[in-house]
Amino acid sequence: MLLRSDYYYELPEELIAQTPAEPRDSSRLLVYDRKTGHTEHRVFRDVKEYLRPGDVLVINNTKVLPARLFAYTRGGGRVEVLLLKRRDLAEWEVLVRPGKKARVGARLAVSEELSLSVEGVTATGERIVRFYYDGVFEDILSRVGNMPLPPYIHEKLKDQNRYQTVYCKTEGSAAAPTAGLHFTEELLSSIKAMGVEVAEVLLHVGLGTFRPVKEEDLTHHVMHSEYYSVGKEAAETVNAAKREGRRVIAVGTTSVRTLETVADEHGFLRPCSGDTSIFIYPPYTFKCVDALITNFHLPESTLIMLVSAFMGREQCLALYREAVERRYRFFSFGDAMMIV
Repeated sequence: MLLRSDYYYELPEELIAQTPAEPRDSSRLLVYDRKTGHTEHRVFRDVKEYLRPGDVLVINNTKVLPARLFAYTRGGGRVEVLLLKRRDLAEWEVLVRPGKKARVGARLAVSEELSLSVEGVTATGERIVRFYYDGVFEDILSRVGNMPLPPYIHEKLKDQNRYQTVYCKTEGSAAAPTAGLHFTEELLSSIKAMGVEVAEVLLHVGLGTFRPVKEEDLTHHVMHSEYYSVGKEAAETVNAAKREGRRVIAVGTTSVRTLETVADEHGFLRPCSGDTSIFIYPPYTFKCVDALITNFHLPESTLIMLVSAFMGREQCLALYREAVERRYRFFSFGDAMMIV
């Protein structure tokens, strides 16, 4: 049986990064070679030394919404509303706290220009809400919304753009694709100048990716679906690399999940979009991804399970223990790992 507890590790609380590294590419980088078992400890900007001309770096260009709202009942009670997934122009799936103040039929006010009604409840307990507003929803959200930092980050973020990648384009995520936070525009430019191609895909990150796995038996865990899109240009870039035996390097688990959702058995992509609920855990045969850049993830999370599928569970946990010993910084604003 595949057990959740097999992916637990001890992490001192002080190693949970509360603020992003400055500059972005000054974070640390643990590099692991799966063929030789060799490990190196570098700075993230050194990632160029592990790339070569012809590689394809696949990035997720999603942009984080200011998805955290504070709404109020008629009696003045405060409710936290976190946007998860858009259903149509005005209807969303959201997470609410406390839930007892957001029963079906409740009307809540966010501001003078935005209010909502609770229309239903999903099978997993999220609320389905309808927003009421005049104008453009995204514009209103930019004025009244807050950046949805993970609950383990207690420091206030001074610059909201530090929870966005420098290449973000399409709004829709409830969380950042954090492996991409280490790249600067200058680093990306120098990587491209080396002859490395960059392919952009889209996956709007939902909280389902980060939710704790509650089932001890992994086969009973159900992932929430997330919207993805792979365009013609990205598909052609990746397919050319696969035909010519060049490496496809995914930046982040969200890029991995997008590529592995779309790829056929030979690793080739087709331009398409839709919803994915792919859950990658050992044993899994990767069809498209040859190398991975990722952060250090929460114990017993679907993300550490994905990384374990890529490099082996025992080796993954051994490297996490080494990272703890060497005082790496963990989670969203933490350091990075490159697995080749």
